[in-house]
Amino acid sequence: MHTEIKKHFKRLETEDKTVQYEAFLALLKETKSEVTWAYEVWDELVEGLSSTNNHTRSRCAQLLSQLAISDPEKRILVDFPKLWAVTKDPKFVTARHSLQSIWRVGLAGEEQKEMVMDHLAVRFEQCYQEKNSTLIRSDILQSLRYLYEEVKEQEIKERALQLIEFVDDPKYQKKYRAIWK
Repeated sequence: MHTEIKKHFKRLETEDKTVQYEAFLALLKETKSEVTWAYEVWDELVEGLSSTNNHTRSRCAQLLSQLAISDPEKRILVDFPKLWAVTKDPKFVTARHSLQSIWRVGLAGEEQKEMVMDHLAVRFEQCYQEKNSTLIRSDILQSLRYLYEEVKEQEIKERALQLIEFVDDPKYQKKYRAIWK
């Protein structure tokens, strides 16, 4: 792993929130494309998903989601339940950041894409009882839109549109359809 990447990970642990944030942004930028060092930090990120610190959980979930494209061993298939659990975090902002980034796991391959789509669809259908369910549904549809934009598979769009039809309230159907215009 490049020395600069190691420094960024080290800076995530500092007390200074600005330094942490800058390091996190740098790591997000690095992990948008495939990297060779994913397994050097993989276990640490998976462990961080259950940290007592919600910022750590959020960062680990977002970075792990992005590192899925750098996972030829398909470890994400085994670790996905731990990652998915953060999308239901008690801290809504942590849950939301995790949910908004999890679509990137779907870029890692067909199996990963199907897994993400299935989880998002089930969550969409079942989240109506959750607090902030309309935001959650909106994030899910936006995630599917991002995935569709990247892989250009009609099946993703069709699935999203089916989910929108699942909603009874015409006001929210209209709002959700706007994501797909």
